Amino acid sequence: MTPPNRPTSGAEVIRGIHVDGQALRIAVQAGDGTGWPLLLLNGLGANLELFQPFIDALGSRIETLRVDLPGVGGSPAPRSPYRFSGLAHLLARMLDELGYPTVDVLGISWGGGLAQEFAHRYPERCRRLVLVSTGTGALMVPGRLSALLPLLSPRRYVDPSYMAMIAAHLYGGRLRSQPDLARTYAGGLRSGGAWGYYSQLLAGLGWTSIWWLHTLRQPTLILSGRHDPIVPWVNGRIMAELIPNARLYLFDDRHLGLLTSAAELAPMIRDFLLQEAEVAA
Repeated sequence: MTPPNRPTSGAEVIRGIHVDGQALRIAVQAGDGTGWPLLLLNGLGANLELFQPFIDALGSRIETLRVDLPGVGGSPAPRSPYRFSGLAHLLARMLDELGYPTVDVLGISWGGGLAQEFAHRYPERCRRLVLVSTGTGALMVPGRLSALLPLLSPRRYVDPSYMAMIAAHLYGGRLRSQPDLARTYAGGLRSGGAWGYYSQLLAGLGWTSIWWLHTLRQPTLILSGRHDPIVPWVNGRIMAELIPNARLYLFDDRHLGLLTSAAELAPMIRDFLLQEAEVAA
């Protein structure tokens, strides 16, 4: 299941590669070969380091592959914005470059939209799908305006002190009750700059998966926060109804529950990924 020439179990390699002229910063954390490699797609403006609490809770059985997408963290912004379709193609080419014919895919928030697009366009390369705190794009139940407006500005990723100040209000959950957690999250930020952030916003502008979710055949686990003000949990229910082989789990946290409730969610995701592949009817 694991491609050759990967790091030995437990080791992590962070390096840069070039794919179709685009520089990408990637991180590979080796597993023990039990599970299929897991491609992790982060939210809007979020660099690959921010997945670390989840990876630590996931354990060593599953190899993980993270990437700073163009304009995020250590990957320079593209000259012209990609659409989700272009980013899905870039991911497929990246997997070719790294020697991964097939992976499991997990996407959170904005990255959940990209994960849906990748699974739709490259079904033979996506074995299982995990969608966290995400929805169907332009056609979905919107979050609270007070929570959505800050997402239009890159300031929270350009200025870590600002993120530390607003994280509890914007994301709530355990970030509100544990201020140190908010400061730790803000301290892990690595901004790709304002243009990189806006290029990500443009990638998903007008995009929706609502028309073709019923064609996805991958076993899919959907995780939604009961108290998420950015992507209300009802969006998870809608996706679970539309994707033929999907199940929904509601967790008692907010938008960043994958990180702030990693101890609860990571074992569930690990168990789902280690199950034998299911064949949809």
